[in-house]
Amino acid sequence: MSVAEAAAGGVLEELPPGAEPYDAELATALVDAWESREPAYRPRTRHLLDQATPRFVNRLFLESSPYLRQHAHNPVDWHPWGEEAFEKARRLGRPVLLSVGYSTCHWCHVMEEESFEDLEIARYLNEHYLPIKLDREERPDVDAVYMTAVQLFTGSGGWPMTVWLDHQRRPFFAGTYFPARDRDRGVPVGFLTLLRRLDEAWREDPKVASSAASAAEAIRSVLEPGSAVTELPGARLVDRAVEHYASRFDHRFGGLGRAPKFPSSLPARLLLRHDRSQGDAQAQQMALYSLERMACGGMYDQVGGGFHRYSTDAAWLVPHFEKMLYDNALLMLDYLEAWQASGRQDMAWVVHDIARYLQRDMSSPQGALYTATDADSLDAHGEREEGLFFTWTPAELAAELDEQSLQAVMAAYSVSPGGNFEGRSILHRPRAYPVVAEELGIDAVQLEARVEAARDVLYQARSPRPAPLRDEKILAGWNGLAIAALARSGRLLQPGRTGEGSYTWRAARAASFVLDHMRRSGRLLRVHKDGQARLDATLEDHAFLAWGLLELYQASGDLRWLHEALALDAVLAEHFEDIDAGGFFRSADDAEALLAREKPYQDGAIPSGNSVHAANLLRLAALTGDDRYRARVDSLLTGLGVPLNQSPFALSELLLAVQRRHAGSAELVLVAPSERADLQPFLRAIAAVYLPGHVVVTAVEGADLERQERAVPLLKGKLAMGGQPTAYLCFGGSCQEPTTDPARFVELLEQAAERAHSATTTRPG
Repeated sequence: MSVAEAAAGGVLEELPPGAEPYDAELATALVDAWESREPAYRPRTRHLLDQATPRFVNRLFLESSPYLRQHAHNPVDWHPWGEEAFEKARRLGRPVLLSVGYSTCHWCHVMEEESFEDLEIARYLNEHYLPIKLDREERPDVDAVYMTAVQLFTGSGGWPMTVWLDHQRRPFFAGTYFPARDRDRGVPVGFLTLLRRLDEAWREDPKVASSAASAAEAIRSVLEPGSAVTELPGARLVDRAVEHYASRFDHRFGGLGRAPKFPSSLPARLLLRHDRSQGDAQAQQMALYSLERMACGGMYDQVGGGFHRYSTDAAWLVPHFEKMLYDNALLMLDYLEAWQASGRQDMAWVVHDIARYLQRDMSSPQGALYTATDADSLDAHGEREEGLFFTWTPAELAAELDEQSLQAVMAAYSVSPGGNFEGRSILHRPRAYPVVAEELGIDAVQLEARVEAARDVLYQARSPRPAPLRDEKILAGWNGLAIAALARSGRLLQPGRTGEGSYTWRAARAASFVLDHMRRSGRLLRVHKDGQARLDATLEDHAFLAWGLLELYQASGDLRWLHEALALDAVLAEHFEDIDAGGFFRSADDAEALLAREKPYQDGAIPSGNSVHAANLLRLAALTGDDRYRARVDSLLTGLGVPLNQSPFALSELLLAVQRRHAGSAELVLVAPSERADLQPFLRAIAAVYLPGHVVVTAVEGADLERQERAVPLLKGKLAMGGQPTAYLCFGGSCQEPTTDPARFVELLEQAAERAHSATTTRPG
């Protein structure tokens, strides 16, 4: 069967320019996929036969990744990552052009429009290269290998990532975004010229092969683990890291350094815990001030809630407008601890508001959480424009609000006729409510109420606007972070509430989805999209989900979640753990072999799987009393001791585990005499005292207590004294006198916090 014979409705009548002919099997698969497309499907390309029919369809149309599907109608003859593509490159004697990005990446879209939609560039690529597209969110293991190559070649990194490889997958040149042609955007050498020069070098310069071999060896030296240290890293590493953050702190706007500013650059929880353990008021102030300014800035979506990815300026005003699930989950935890540490209700408000954003804008019908939303929106002419969905003019506000509300919003959010972003206004709150209220001659509480009411009106008003693309794939690990944030927020901000609609209930729905729909033969899978789960889960997926399940167990008392967390750890122990040198590899021992098997340790926008699972192992040690978990933590920390000692500020999440390993963990046990008994007063007591690193177990006397005792020996011998709800405070399994008085329990918790402070003011090096 020819391509033309397989074509339907004009699709596949024309191959991408310069592409090798498609065989009948591929052509038939593409036509079948086209015929079964959603009725509302619109091809994302400027190469159209009519409004709904693309001129080109390539292999990426068979993929489920939203990012790969975005490129399914480029004139580039894209291949997905896999052995078939590299074997074809070997057979054709061509180099590989690997392009890596993700669906909500603004500059990935720019390079697509400038280069991958360009017929001349596409033809040259198709005739001289084997082009491969990769979604970094689906394959973080592959992304890590070639991002290391980019950093080795250029000294920096980012997306889109563009790498030239041989058929053995070894890089010989690499970069990020390239303008299409010479002198575009002021760059002397454009992408097309690079393609020509590197193809010529590939064919004629023998140094290319040696360069690729050297690059592969350099990647291995960076990613594969080095030697371990002999002593457990000391808690004073935290002091060094905090000193580093203080030296770079922006006292005017908060955060670190100058633009661009990422919320993850200042580890708020580490600073708050350092103050709790060391009495370092400056550390707490750095965290609180930064969190305050971020939440008041344009980087926070003042109408719909949730944080954008980063700020392009030092003042947190102009964001890069994409929103990521992981940022918002981690920031929920930051603001939650800030509320506990300071008692400031504005911090708790942000937690509630992010939770509302996740529910309204990022939840699937089954309760799992979607991945991200794009930075770009469509203008009236169908052109992409960054931030259009989120910004306002005075006229747009006036069309939706009554006079009093308009006055409040204009003043509170500093809206001006000229705007602050391309003639429009990014809503932000540069001044506190009392200052604005005094200027308007009203009460601050009244002003806040008007603004809050207006937010809901504006949320509905902007809903008909063309919304940024939402990436609706579900990632196991990112859902794990959201489950952790929702479960802990539910336990502390909604004590005792686990029913429908509560944060704990929402966390349980997401956890159930991942566990019920994202496993094969007992092993976790990373991605769920279009009704199918696929791709082997990584270290981060197992570690992040285990964190979420441990938080969910503590919030709900449901033993299922603890058992599932233990099962995830068992998989990590069998397939990911480095028994000899400690720590965990990113990929399993039976996963695809890449140039290097990475053992990730640095914490960036997302913490490393080693950092998170170190804390998980300490939680498991506290819950089960099994010291083997603590021994594995010690092995991990010594195995990563060299980078910890060299640059502790780059491993801030791992420092939380170092902190906790030296300070120990408080174990809080609540026992109810019956299902009807009210534990809320004790749960509120736990929320009222900032005691980082504790674990909490709740049980009901009878069958529930007996079941839980088998998994959590800490519960043995714990009873509801005198038929009343009873609280126990323990350290290392040794418990103080139980109490039935919530006020007394608060006193004990405060004493425990002081004990933790005393234990860490004199501590190992």
